[in-house]
Amino acid sequence: MKRRFDWRLPVLAVVAIILLACVWNWSAWRDRAWIAAGFGARIACSCRHVEGRPIESCRTDFARLTGMGLVHLSDTPADSDGPGRGAAGRGVDASVPVLAHRTARLVPGFGCVMQDR
Repeated sequence: MKRRFDWRLPVLAVVAIILLACVWNWSAWRDRAWIAAGFGARIACSCRHVEGRPIESCRTDFARLTGMGLVHLSDTPADSDGPGRGAAGRGVDASVPVLAHRTARLVPGFGCVMQDR
């Protein structure tokens, strides 16, 4: 009777190599995601709140750029800091799942600026 090949060890080795590669590259991926989310938030904020276009239309401004396919955009409402703020406080959130999240807000007289954490 022939002995069957045990696939557990090779599969475990491949999984360990993939996990090691993820750990090794995590910092670089996070940095690139931070940059992509910031770029997406800034461009989409200007598109949405300066040009007045819908957020879906703004996505096409950078959709073909390398690395921007994972960036998700969402419109954020104005803060409720009091009456008379008008357009101030409106912004766009951009995120890369698990890795980064950035927000750009409309500031009258300056346009869209990145919000500090």
